[in-house]
Parts: sequence; C-alpha cells; structure tokens
Amino acid sequence: MFFVAGIGIALFIELLLISKRNKSVADIILTMWMFLILLHQFFFYLYFTGDIYQFPFLLGIEAPLPLFHGVFLYLYACFLTNQLPERRSLFAVHFFPVTAMYVYLITFFILPSEQKIQIYQSHGAGYELFISIKRYAISLSGIVYVTWTAVLLRRHRKNIREQFSDLEKVSLQWLQFLTIGMGIIWLLVIVIGNDIVVFAGSALFVFLIGFFGIRQTDVFLHNETTDGGNEQKKKYPKSGLTGEISQKLHRSLLELMSSEMLYRKSDLSISDLSSKLGVHPNYLSQIINEQEGKNFYDFVNTYRIEEFKKAIALPKNRQLTLLSIAYDCGFNSKSSFNRYFKKSTGKTPSEYYDAMNADQHPTA
Repeated sequence: MFFVAGIGIALFIELLLISKRNKSVADIILTMWMFLILLHQFFFYLYFTGDIYQFPFLLGIEAPLPLFHGVFLYLYACFLTNQLPERRSLFAVHFFPVTAMYVYLITFFILPSEQKIQIYQSHGAGYELFISIKRYAISLSGIVYVTWTAVLLRRHRKNIREQFSDLEKVSLQWLQFLTIGMGIIWLLVIVIGNDIVVFAGSALFVFLIGFFGIRQTDVFLHNETTDGGNEQKKKYPKSGLTGEISQKLHRSLLELMSSEMLYRKSDLSISDLSSKLGVHPNYLSQIINEQEGKNFYDFVNTYRIEEFKKAIALPKNRQLTLLSIAYDCGFNSKSSFNRYFKKSTGKTPSEYYDAMNADQHPTA
C-alpha cells in the first residue's frame, strides 16, 4: 500500500508538471525526471508483488534506470542555475553508461519469455558480471552526480551574491532539498543495498517532493528566475577598466548610493544599479570587488545596516519595531536581516539596541 501511494503521488506531481504553462528547459528536465521516477517506482511494485512475470516483455527494462537519476539531477541543476558548458553537445556524454547498458541487454531482450523469467528467478544466472558492473556503476553515479550538483549549488550561492542584494528568492532551497534527498537514497543503496529499504526511501522522497514542491509553488506554477552561471565565467577577462576609470566610477557609485538611497529597494540587483550608472554589470561587479573588497550582496547590505543604526538612534522612531525599521532600510525578511546584522556587528538587533540605549542613558 505504501508503494502504491508513492506511485500515486508521483503520478500527481507528473501531471502538475505536464500541465504547467511556459515551461523552461529546467521544467522540461524535471518533468522527464519525474516520469522516470514514476516508471522506476512502478517497476519495483511489479517485482515486489510478482506481477512482473505476467508481462515478461518488461523484464530488464528497469535495470539501467537508476543511472538516469543522477544525470537528471545534474542537468536540472545546470539549467536552473544557468551553469551550462559552452558546448551543449557534451550533455550527451552523460547518457553513455545507461545507453551502453541497454545496448548490452539487447541479447537479453530477444530471449524467449520463459528463459527471461528463469534468469530473473535464478537471480541473474549467466549475467553475474553485468549485475556486478551495474551495482558499482550505480554507486559511482550517485557519488559523482550528487557531489557535482552540490558543487554547482555552492558556486551558485557565490554567483548570486555578486548580483542580488536579497537572496531569499534565489537561494534554490528546492534544489538543495532534491540534492540532499538523492544523496540519502544513494547512501541507502551503497550502505544497505536492500531493495525494499531503498524503494521505501524513494517513495518517502516522492512524498516529500509533493509536500515541499507544492509549498514552493513556483516549481509547478511559474518559472524560478536565476542568473549568473555562465556570466560569471566571463566575468573580467580583458576588462577595459583602467585604474582611473575604475576610481571615477567608484566615486559615482558611492554618490549614487548616498543621494538616491537605492539600497532601500529590497530587490535591488546589480543590473538595476549598473543601468543607473550606464556601465555593464560585470564592470560594476569588478569595481565593487576591487574598490570595496566586497561582493554586491555585502556592499548593499552594509549600507542597509548603517542606515538601520542611524534610524534606531532617532527619537522619532522609538515607537516603531526594529523589524519595521529594517524593512524601511531595504531588508526583505526577518531571517536575512537578523542573520546579516549578527554577522556584521556580532550582536543581534535587540542586543545592539539595548547596548546603544545603555550607552546613551547610563545609570547613575
């Protein structure tokens, strides 16, 4: 019953993905991957119940399926974070192992039904080498692709700090969840190796995809916009910025930030700021990195922190909450404000506020 529920949830998610309008390439990859997860769950159910032997023409189709999952996780991460190789044709290389397995299995597929059933019931007699190679290939695939995707996520976090002043909408927690979930499943494959345990974990993974995916509605309803993967690779090569031009643009940047208080715009991006200055975003990123020694995220939020400190010192603001003042200064969430304030000052906003009041009104 548990596995049937998993298949039902996977089918429901697949239908949601298929019905999504204006699909991005990442959406299409996720839709294909969910179909493979659904297919894999269905095959296991047939083996678990023994019904597979009523359809001997299906025997063997499921064997290479585990090799798809790591590849699709990686491809999904590549397109979602826009970290793509210059030659897209290289993606075909990732499907070579699974293709090679299916080619090898042609000799099995053409066997009479009775013989195929006999081989399965004897736990793969005559195909021991294939089974051994498959086991190691699946384990290696899991380790390589989960690790590779984690590297893409780490690189993405660095990239978005060069472009956005608010990370809440571009943090890709959804992709992080998928990566951790797949990592746990492969850990079950490598450490435990029991099919029932592994597929129970897979069914639970599907349940959680449904739960977190529906909560993060942009996965199913509209596209999540990310940027900067390939842009960052081309960041500063052959930069035309001389020291004098860089310093001039830096002064203009500081004047603009002070006069227009652009940091108060919670979703301020480096593209917004570069258009104001009439300079390419990559050049502006270079100026901030070199002249300020910070990434864009830290540069903007430093202004917000300083504005917050000034605001809470004003008597007219004492009737306001600290969080409302933080929002006025450009922060977009309580968690990001508290986290960055603690990182910047070593104190929570409340601790800082209490210490400031104690200094202004010392006891006799």
